[in-house]
Amino acid sequence: MPEIDNIAAPERRSDDEPVRYNPAEIEPRWQSRWDADPALYRAEDHAGGKPKFFCVEMLPYPSGALHIGHVRNYTIGDALARFMRMRGFNVLHPMGWDAFGLPAENAALKNGRAPKEWTLSNIAAMKVQMRRIGLSYDWHGTEVASCLPEYYRWNQWFFLRMLEKDLAYRRSSKVNWCNLCATVLANEQVVGGCCWRHEDTPVEQRELEQWFFRITKYADELLDGLDTMPGWPDKVRTMQRNWIGRSYGTEVTFAVADDTALKGTGFSPSVTPPGKEGALAPEGQPSITVFTTRVDTIFGATSIQLAPEHALVKEWAKTDAALAADVDKMVAEQAAAKQTGDFGTIEKHGVSTGKHAINPFTGETLPIWVANYILADYGTGAIMSVPAHDERDYEFATKYGLPIKRVIAPATSGGANDDSGDLALPYIAEDEAVLINSGEWTGEAALEAQEKMGLFAEHKGFGKRTKTFRLKDWGVSRQRYWGTPIPVVYCQNGHEGVPPKGVVPVPDAQLPVLLPDNVAITAENGSPLGRVPEFVNATCPVCGGPARRETDTMDTFVDSSWYFYRYTDAHNNTAPFSSEKANYWFPIDQYIGGVEHAILHLIYSRYWTKVMRDIGLIKNDEPATRLFTQGMVIKDGAKMSKSKGNVVSPDEMIGKFGADATRTYALFAAPPDRDLDWQEDGVAGVSRFLARVYRLTMKYAPVVKAVEHAKGDEIAPSAFAGQTPAGAKLLRTLHQTIAKISEDFSGRWHFNTSIAAVMILVNEIASSEGAMDSGEIAPATIAELFRSLTLLLAPFAPFLTAELWEQMGHTSSINHAAWPVADATLAKDDEIEIPVQVNGKLANVIKVAADADEETIKATALADEKVQQRLADKTIVKTIYVKGKLVNMVVK
Repeated sequence: MPEIDNIAAPERRSDDEPVRYNPAEIEPRWQSRWDADPALYRAEDHAGGKPKFFCVEMLPYPSGALHIGHVRNYTIGDALARFMRMRGFNVLHPMGWDAFGLPAENAALKNGRAPKEWTLSNIAAMKVQMRRIGLSYDWHGTEVASCLPEYYRWNQWFFLRMLEKDLAYRRSSKVNWCNLCATVLANEQVVGGCCWRHEDTPVEQRELEQWFFRITKYADELLDGLDTMPGWPDKVRTMQRNWIGRSYGTEVTFAVADDTALKGTGFSPSVTPPGKEGALAPEGQPSITVFTTRVDTIFGATSIQLAPEHALVKEWAKTDAALAADVDKMVAEQAAAKQTGDFGTIEKHGVSTGKHAINPFTGETLPIWVANYILADYGTGAIMSVPAHDERDYEFATKYGLPIKRVIAPATSGGANDDSGDLALPYIAEDEAVLINSGEWTGEAALEAQEKMGLFAEHKGFGKRTKTFRLKDWGVSRQRYWGTPIPVVYCQNGHEGVPPKGVVPVPDAQLPVLLPDNVAITAENGSPLGRVPEFVNATCPVCGGPARRETDTMDTFVDSSWYFYRYTDAHNNTAPFSSEKANYWFPIDQYIGGVEHAILHLIYSRYWTKVMRDIGLIKNDEPATRLFTQGMVIKDGAKMSKSKGNVVSPDEMIGKFGADATRTYALFAAPPDRDLDWQEDGVAGVSRFLARVYRLTMKYAPVVKAVEHAKGDEIAPSAFAGQTPAGAKLLRTLHQTIAKISEDFSGRWHFNTSIAAVMILVNEIASSEGAMDSGEIAPATIAELFRSLTLLLAPFAPFLTAELWEQMGHTSSINHAAWPVADATLAKDDEIEIPVQVNGKLANVIKVAADADEETIKATALADEKVQQRLADKTIVKTIYVKGKLVNMVVK
């Protein structure tokens, strides 16, 4: 074999022989080759011994076309997956389709196309786009689509398991209703009082029979688990904490005084309140239960306030026309406030019922009011009003002239019963506060009193210590066609069992319950399935009698709550997935998606994971170790959206500049966690940069090929000994760049600075062309430069680098080439710069040898002319040296 040193430098090309970068020719050619290799991106068997890396971007809804926002999201994950493959990890990088949903039905109304046909054609079109972008998904082994029976049968299977565990149940409930969707929305799908899909459509309240998942059973674990998830953004964890909303406190029951009209009407609690302090009221007395986090303030309660839709208010309104009229107005006000999302700023007002309740701690009677700022579905729908120690209550009491009674004071106040002075009200402190005017608890610290008074209420039988959650059970019924059928029937004969009477689960052997194809999609209310007799009319699997099939379908967030588990075993037709495979791959190592899913998909998927763990399918407690929420893509000053008409198509960018330039710009223009302002001129600039890489690499590819033919797979370190200054400088920049990009991938993903570092390296290579052509820079150095440069760009620009890799003589795929390793010796600077300060102010920056010791650096600093000028007529008290960073001379 020829010696490396005898390899000639490349001949200069004449101006009439330009090397032209043509992505329109290169990229489709490589994509065709990749498509022909189904094993190219396939993960290895989980018993192979490699460390695993499971990388998932949130799957899209197949709306018909990708936009640049999708491209940014997917290229972040793709760059990471490619990097980890090159690092030697067993990488699972899948993609699927969140394919059920209302847009398909809207398209059927608008265009007359069946939802299934519309959806599958969109999937095919978007898959072509994804492939054209060069995303390294294992399409053959992992792809899932939630609208296909082989997927949604397992939604139904999970529903049945939850039904068995009492985690799925049916009840009548006030629900959120979107008129445009003509269906129910979960609480998490109401944003600012409007539908999450239709941002200008107010949500109404309707009473319907609905199916729910008992997510509240896991409320504590969902909340506490956030403390074990440091790899999730603080913002997401805070949003989930606030949404779950755990509050500790005491439920206290107040008897309604002398309300004989309601005795025997069904409003008696199982535990009745006292008629006087510490005693129980007569059997059958109606009562009001309140939840309070500040039972220590109960001696300061001066009224009880009920929600307009509280059950007692409804009963009283039946015989009080004036009260009924006021209540109706307040219900309308609440609905309007919910629609605008401004409930917290509602002007507070109320009306007295003329009724009174008995404070179980004091025996005092308190007036009962109806207030428009109390919600029936929050807490118990009733509060005790303590105006001296709550801002909202203070505002209300001041408005209506209700008493204000101080019962909490700073611990430094004059005495246990001292309520004198000009202490500003409301006084809401708990820490360093004591009770005053509070009977036997006067003088107690507020926090200690909360515990003692809660115990007292329990002992006396009129209260209990408890906790409440803002989180409500997940309503999963949807009155639409294009979703997973709920696998139950309603038998006309009725059957007792785990579900409510008459509700009969479909046996596992009869799954999936298939969606019929012959469904007329109309704008009528109610599920379209209810108008298909051959679907509705069923046979009871228990008795064989006539039954009616459930016509609601499941919320599409069911589909996306567990899809990533199916990725691990996408073709399993006997189970949702193999537990062995799932336990190898989970938790997900890196999950990527928008922060807008923080209290939707990301809470639901955590709940689903815990349910699957508890039925023995998996071992992990959380779905993902790390979560990354990318920034938005902005165009013309606004987030890209079809409604704003500012969507940029990746097809357009690829047609002009190529896929590599498009995806590299998406990663270069801003850090991935920040918003990106899309500029076409920036894509053009990246295209010119890639063209420069192509020209330079093609020019020196023969040198690389010859060197690698001579030396085999690796260039021995001895090949870099005795470098000229020009060669050493290039190698130093190269290995510093390798170190930086490796660190960026392993840390905060500053891909913008990674790509900028490659640009700096390419500029330095281009400025050294003369030295490379003249032989001043050795062939081994040239080979190391271009081989490593190509590898460094591979996660960002896969088409270009695949082409260059092959042009340099490699026969194996760059997708499986090893990531370059930074050589600390070669990366080491000959000189370093050290700032020199005098009394903390910069005097100058000196250059010293990288291996200079402390005394040499101090001496160099002291000898510097500008430093000497600062030291004139001054005495050095001491010299502070921070190794490799700073010299500071303290003088007087």
